[in-house]
Amino acid sequence: MSRTDEGSRREPAPPDPLRRREPLPEERPKPVHDDPEAARRVAALLASPAYREADSDVDFLISPEARGPRLELDYLKAELLLRRYGITDAIVVFGSTRIIEPKAAAARLAEARAMAAARSDDPEAAARLRIAARIADKARYYEIAREFGRIVGEAGQLPGGRRLAVVTGGGPGIMEAANRGAFDAGAATVGLNIHLPREQFPNPYITPDLCFRFHYFAIRKLHFMLRAQALVAFPGGFGTMDELFETLTLAQTRVMKPVPIVLVGEAYWRRVFDPDFLVEEGVIAPEDRALFWYAETAPQIWEGILRWREKAGDPLT
Repeated sequence: MSRTDEGSRREPAPPDPLRRREPLPEERPKPVHDDPEAARRVAALLASPAYREADSDVDFLISPEARGPRLELDYLKAELLLRRYGITDAIVVFGSTRIIEPKAAAARLAEARAMAAARSDDPEAAARLRIAARIADKARYYEIAREFGRIVGEAGQLPGGRRLAVVTGGGPGIMEAANRGAFDAGAATVGLNIHLPREQFPNPYITPDLCFRFHYFAIRKLHFMLRAQALVAFPGGFGTMDELFETLTLAQTRVMKPVPIVLVGEAYWRRVFDPDFLVEEGVIAPEDRALFWYAETAPQIWEGILRWREKAGDPLT
């Protein structure tokens, strides 16, 4: 065998993974001495939005036509981070952003009283005083939500390597209280914020890597329900009722497997809607009335959830 044959059968040295000894033809623009206009034309091509890679083209990504990929990304980012943190189960807590901690509520009530006294003939000042008094009365729910968040936080590690977390909408008020209770317990706690026309801030008690801001309400709602082992609704307004009634509808129709649904503050919720009236009117069935129950304290909420899941053959702890 000749040396030439022997050399051709020997494996060559591995090439450099990035650099070449001789550039490829496309690595150099067309020479200007071949076409004086070439450089200008190539520069125009490189500057064109069409030449941007799709995932770097912000104008394309925010276009109506790219809504599908945006929906997927809205879902995927939060999903991957929740998995990274091992969050498998959630207790979802809703409630008013306007129900603040007792100390702050008392201070606002004092301000409203002073204003009403100074403007005794102003009906708007009188109305603000009435509302401030009602908010101060409901401030106890902030403490109940905070205590409940602490209970859930302390129960964070579940059998089988599962991990339970408080999940809220990430805002102030009752949501802040629930996140704060879990924070007090040293537990990971989740906030699902939403992009709104006016700037807003997440509450400061959410785990930083678990504080998300969604673009689409639908994807945010999906993440509320994907891991939900219970829904706890404190007194609240349109947002709270939206999530509550949507969850009730999903459970009623069995689109989702029913979960414990607890309404905190029976007197409040009885004024908001009358389920017994709905049964009497025939617009819901008697069994639909049993999709939820009322509670007044943090231990009642937690113990009721545990009992419900035991009865369902799917214990939480």
